[in-house]
Amino acid sequence: MATIGENLKRIRTKQGITQHDLAKKSGITYSTLTKIEGDFVKKPGVQMVAKIAKVLDVLIEDLLK
Repeated sequence: MATIGENLKRIRTKQGITQHDLAKKSGITYSTLTKIEGDFVKKPGVQMVAKIAKVLDVLIEDLLK
């Protein structure tokens, strides 16, 4: 099973969105976003995941599966 960081990176790169753009659009700091993608943050908060999912136009479940 893939981690949230792996799913996030896969979806983000598939859509051609940079980490900087995603951070800016979601209101999450670049530093935090890179920590999630790098699996340093294993369980980000629900609100944070919801913001990322909204910008990527995916379901929260798509990031968690």
